[in-house]
Amino acid sequence: MFRRILEQPRHWLLVVALVVAVQQLLSAALVYSKAALAPVLMERAWQLTLADGGRSHKPWPWADTWPVARLQVPALGIDQFVLAGASGNALAFGPGLDAAGRSPGEPGTAVIAGHRDTHFRFLQHLQPAMTLQLELPDGRMLRYRVAGAEVVDSRDVVEAPAQFGPAQLELVTCFPFDALRAGGPLRYVVRAEPGAFVNTELERRAAVNNGVLEL
Repeated sequence: MFRRILEQPRHWLLVVALVVAVQQLLSAALVYSKAALAPVLMERAWQLTLADGGRSHKPWPWADTWPVARLQVPALGIDQFVLAGASGNALAFGPGLDAAGRSPGEPGTAVIAGHRDTHFRFLQHLQPAMTLQLELPDGRMLRYRVAGAEVVDSRDVVEAPAQFGPAQLELVTCFPFDALRAGGPLRYVVRAEPGAFVNTELERRAAVNNGVLEL
C-alpha cells in the first residue's frame, strides 16, 4: 500500500511536506529545550567553578564557552551569567565578556556585550548611580555604579578599551532597542565605575516608584 502511495506524485508531495513539518517541529522543540535547560546547566557550571577555586567548567561537554562572571543588578532583579567571548554562539545563551577588553577587576576597562532584545534589554532601564555587581570565579564580588550611557556609531573610529587605569566596566548592546532589523551600526554603551556598597533595596524601591520595575 505504501508503495502505491509513493508511486503517485501528489502523494509524494504530501510525504515530503510531512517530513519537513516533523523536522521543523523537532528543531523548534530542540531550541526550546536548550533555552529551558541552559540556565540550569550554567548555574551548575558556575557552582563547580566557585568550588574549584576559579577553574573554568563548561555547562555541557561540547560548549565553546563557559561562565566567567555573574552579573547582578539588584534594583532591577537582574541575575545573569557572563560567558567567555562575545561570539554569536555565546551571546545566544547570555552576555559575553569581550576579549578586546580587560578581565573584570583588572586595571582598565572590561567590556560585556549582549543582545538588545534578550539578555541586555534591561540596559535601557539603568539609571545613573545604580549599582551593578559582578561575582568572579574566585568568589570575589565587585561593585560598580552606573556613570552614564551614550549611543555610538560602530562605523566611527572608536578607541580600544583602556588597558590601564581604574577597573571600569562597559555594557554594550545594539541600538535602538525596538529596531525591526538586527545588525545596525549603532551601539548603546553603559559605563560604570567602581563603587562602594550601597543600599540596593532603596534602589529597587526607587526603580518601582519610577515605573522601571514592577513588584
